[in-house]
Formats: sequence, C-alpha cells, structure tokens
Amino acid sequence: MKPDTKSPNAADAPQLPPTDHVPLAYQGPSFDEVTKMRQEYLTPSLITFYQRPIMLVEGKMQYVWDESGRRYLDCFGGIATVSAGHCHPHVVDAVQKQVQTLQHATTIYLHPTIAEYAKALTAKLPDDLSVCYFVNSGSEANDLALLMARLYTGNYDVIALRNAYHGGIASAMGLTAHGTWKYNVPHSFGVHHAIVPDPYRGPYGYDDPDAGAKYAADVKELIDYATPGRVAAYVAEPVQGVGGVVMPPKGYLENVYSAVREAGGLCISDEVQAGFGRLGEHFWGFEAQGVVPDIVTMAKSMGNGAPVAAVVTRREIAEALTARIHFNTFGGNPVSMACAKATLEAIENEGMQQNARDVGAYWIERLRELAARHAIIGDVRGMGLMIGVELVEDRATRAPASEATGKVLEGAKDHGLLIGKGGLRGNVLRIKPPFCVTRADADFACDVLDRVFATV
Repeated sequence: MKPDTKSPNAADAPQLPPTDHVPLAYQGPSFDEVTKMRQEYLTPSLITFYQRPIMLVEGKMQYVWDESGRRYLDCFGGIATVSAGHCHPHVVDAVQKQVQTLQHATTIYLHPTIAEYAKALTAKLPDDLSVCYFVNSGSEANDLALLMARLYTGNYDVIALRNAYHGGIASAMGLTAHGTWKYNVPHSFGVHHAIVPDPYRGPYGYDDPDAGAKYAADVKELIDYATPGRVAAYVAEPVQGVGGVVMPPKGYLENVYSAVREAGGLCISDEVQAGFGRLGEHFWGFEAQGVVPDIVTMAKSMGNGAPVAAVVTRREIAEALTARIHFNTFGGNPVSMACAKATLEAIENEGMQQNARDVGAYWIERLRELAARHAIIGDVRGMGLMIGVELVEDRATRAPASEATGKVLEGAKDHGLLIGKGGLRGNVLRIKPPFCVTRADADFACDVLDRVFATV
C-alpha cells in the first residue's frame, strides 16, 4: 500500500505538505463491511459527513489516513478535541505506561496522577479557581456546574445564550439554544436565553464601540423581567463553537458578570471548545474578555481525544456538594488523568499555544484575502485555531448559504482537507485543527478552499 495518494483532481491541485510518517498497512474489515455493521448494530441517530463517508484508521499529529492509505489534513480535530496532535508520542507513552500499571481506580482510593494533574491544571487558572472535580464529558461538566451553582446560591434560575451548545444530556440540552439539538421532551426548567452577542448578524455590529454593553443589557432585562430577581448562574461559551465561532464584542462579559453577580448568581465559563490554548493569545477564552468566572467547565482539548472533563471552581463553591454524596465512577480515572497530564505537558513544552497564535493569525489573514475574491464568504472571524468562515448567498441579505456549505465540505474532502460546519443553518465552516499545524498546512487549506469556492 502506498503511504499517501494524491488528490484525484487536476495535476495542478493543491498538494498536502510532506510528512515523514508512513501509515501501517490496514488489514481490518473493508469499508463496505464496516458500513454494513454500523447500519445493523449502531443507532440510526448517528450522522456522518459527506455523501460517501470516509473511514479513518490512523492518525499522526495533524494528519489522518483512511483505509486506502489516503492522507487528509484534519482541520476539525475530532470537533475541536485533538489538541497536542493525533497519537502524540509523549501522550501515547504516558497512556501506555499507565495502562500497564493500573488501569482503573476510583477516587475512593488515592492515586498520584489525579493529584499531580489537578495541581498542574489549577496552576493555569486564576488563584481562586483551585478545586477540581473530574468527570467524563463536557455535558457532564456543565450538568455538575449547574448543580454546584444552584446549591451554593440557593437560587434556581439560569441565564444562557441563544445559539449556544452545552451538551446532550437533559440539563445541558436545556442550556443549549439550537432547535436542531433539542428534542421535544421536558427540559430547560428555569433557563432563560439572552440575545446572542453576534456582531455579524446581531443588531450591534463590529463598528459599534458600545456593542458589548448593549448586548449585555439584555441579560439584565432577563433578570428583571423573567426571574425572581435572583439567579443561580450565567452560563456561556466565551466563543461559541457549534454556534459557528461567534465571538462577543469587548466589554460584553464584564457587563454581564456584574449584572449576574448583583442578582446573586455565579458566572460559569464553558471552555469545552475554547480552552487549553486554542485561542493562541489566551489559554482560556474568558481571558480574552478580561474577566474571571466563578466556575470553569472544560473537556475536549483537555484530553487530546480521551473522554475526560472537569469542573474547576472556588473551594467554598465546591463545598456545597459535601451536603450529600456525589460520585463519578470513571471521573479521575488513572488512564484519563495520565492522558490529560501528558497533553498539558506537550502543549506547554512544545510551545503549542504560541503556535496556535502565530499560525492562526496567518490563517485568518489568508482567509480574509479569500473573502476579497469570493462573494460567498460573508464573514471571517475567530482567534488562534478556532476559526469560523460564514458563507452567505448574498452579502447584502446575509441569507445563509447552507446548501453551498455542504458542497464546500465535499470539495475540500476530495482534495484531502477535512473541516467542520456549524451555525443553526449549517453555513459556517469551522476550522479547529490540532495545535501542531504549520503555515504550510494553512496555505494548503486556503489553496483548497480558494479552488472549491470558485466552483460552488
């Protein structure tokens, strides 16, 4: 099997940057066999990208391979999850050593790795955010954060944002404000959704210096009109992920946090997608707004693909859980902790946050150059390696180009580029690669998109 295959398109099509990695010869079940088993034994609610899905069997840093040996640049990173890189050697080594010594032990026993990682993790946060509770997913983390906030404050009502995504379990679905992600079952009790601070589609645009304060005023109105005047929490992503990389204007969170705290509430920053250096300039998304939350939830990049998540808060807030027993069987599992600890070490020791800043800034600049040539691009936004490209049918009306977005994803895949999509109408390209990508990768991605945009 050849270690790599070129694009099936014209000879002058963009070519992937070279790599030294040679994938193993795949010897498992065929594409058709896997498709048949998936259709027969897995839930029909699972979705796949592309008219003909791809089957990934190997990954190395920013690249992945299918069963035929074809290589792709992974610019979706397991939906903003792969941070240090696929099968990063330091992470693989740490996990292998842990699996060989102790695969599982719950928190009813002591284990060194969970303590060491908690110390290292809290060192990356403001001093008061010093207590960790480890769980398995971002949905679980947000559910636990809600429980903590309600117990600590004695209040029930919660403010979240429209266009937000916070998870798939009942409580997180209640926080979520995307009709496509909400089933017609009871949820959202006590949750009120404020206007999304979207400078592209909202009433206050990029050119309004007071946009942040104006959007924040809606939160204060919700507290006054829709709650008893007392709330448990305000929950928001500092940069909306599934919603299409929506970044609030400067000053937004500062004003919101002030209003929420005046109403007795806690401020929760959902860093599941934005955290761990993905934004380049900042390790955490809330830092971009110059605020300090009371609770931080995190997952995804935290474990470089492992099912691990956390809630980090102040000690007095965490103590609210001691009134009863709260337990998570797999939270803090030794293997997950070893993986998370090694991931953090790789990010720090290899300057990956700085790389996310530098490559991300270059990437955004190149995408804005594409916007000058392709009218389908309505907006380019983001920070570091959390980038959104909103596609529109018409720049004046900003009508979402949902169908065209699907064609762009297909065309990009055919050239060896994997990207995601988001937004309520599915018209925002989401670029969230591993932190180890290079400028050459960014050039390849932009060259591919340039060619694909010209055909859509």
